[in-house]
Amino acid sequence: MEILASLDGRETNILLHDWQLWSRDQQLPPRQAPDTPHWRTWVMLGGRGAGKTRSGAEWVRDLVRHAALANMASEFRIALVGETMRDARAVMIDGVSGLLSVHLNGERPAFDNQRQQLVWPCGAIAQLFSAEDPDGLRGPQFHAAWCDELAKWRHAEATWDMLQLALRLGEAPQALVTTTPRPISLLRHLIADPTTIISRMRTEDNKDNLAPTFVAEMQRRYGGTALGRQELDGEIIDDYAGALWRRDWIETLRLVDVQPGEVAVKLRRIVVAVDPPVTATETSDACGIVVAGLGEDNRGYVLADRTLQGREAAAWARAAITAWRDFNADRIVAEVNQGGDLVVAVIRQIDNSVPLTKVRATRGKYVRAEPIAALYAEGRVVHVGHFRELEAQMLAFGAGGLAGGRSPDRLDALVWALTDLMLDANDPPSIREL
Repeated sequence: MEILASLDGRETNILLHDWQLWSRDQQLPPRQAPDTPHWRTWVMLGGRGAGKTRSGAEWVRDLVRHAALANMASEFRIALVGETMRDARAVMIDGVSGLLSVHLNGERPAFDNQRQQLVWPCGAIAQLFSAEDPDGLRGPQFHAAWCDELAKWRHAEATWDMLQLALRLGEAPQALVTTTPRPISLLRHLIADPTTIISRMRTEDNKDNLAPTFVAEMQRRYGGTALGRQELDGEIIDDYAGALWRRDWIETLRLVDVQPGEVAVKLRRIVVAVDPPVTATETSDACGIVVAGLGEDNRGYVLADRTLQGREAAAWARAAITAWRDFNADRIVAEVNQGGDLVVAVIRQIDNSVPLTKVRATRGKYVRAEPIAALYAEGRVVHVGHFRELEAQMLAFGAGGLAGGRSPDRLDALVWALTDLMLDANDPPSIREL
């Protein structure tokens, strides 16, 4: 403390920006042994809030500093690739751990909004790109790249391929990938590549820089679950042992390049399924709201997950009605076990014209879900896009319920929707007991 007290403002500022002093070992590139091949890709797998963004920003800062010391900065070029342009700007540049926050005043880059690039005082330039537009990487060339949340990229393979062709400047171009993992094929290929180095970080590792109750609450909610191991511990999770669904059943037919309204197959019917919660607090079960359609090919198409957490009945009823209108759905299918006629009354109070089917469960969730899982196994259900929270529940749901003991609210709504469309399509719109 005496040493800190003896420093002036400039010296204190330099100390606070000394990444080598404040970083954890996992946040720094591993030291390279002289007899090993030079790494091309550094993959940093981490949980939420584990410090991935700060690591990426500091790595880029260090590259620019070394380029300046080597009198190469005026020609040094970096690609910054995010899930979207908005994410790249909000997280990688403007975020609390982004590039603008990690630099000292004299070395801080300026953002050129017109060109979508950062320009350092020394002349180095970092260009922003979106994984939604792989062809945007055609043409430019770079010494290095920082890729954020690669596991969420919409066109992961195509964007990565275009980036590799653009990494062609300098003696040894390199890329850093910072992401919370998901079991996508690109991430698996990168990890298996001999020119890749891996770092792993848990959310708990960074608890000193997070809200005091955050880590404890996340562990209470998700500790020991497949979702917790993925989102908090940074593990790549395949299939939960004993789960009713398998990931490859979802991935095989997934449509990722179309919007729900652009599905090539004509949808004969569309429903919005609602699984209401018992109570409406921030910690209560969510209200599951899932939109699905039945195609002329007799496949089910999951179109949207509009689930709401901790809202009063009027809020989720409005959300369900909005989904009914947005997708021009045929009707709303609502479970009435928890609220009985109150569920119907709330929806009718907001819009009395909504066609409504009431369903009541008389069998357990697992028994109701089995026929729907069988449809997936037969290749008869297509996900139009990615539904991370819904799919996490599907892959963690077994005979004992959902891993972690929580309510599978999104999954329940999915089961109601696909049951109505594919198993009970000929039933009249009345109360059906399942």
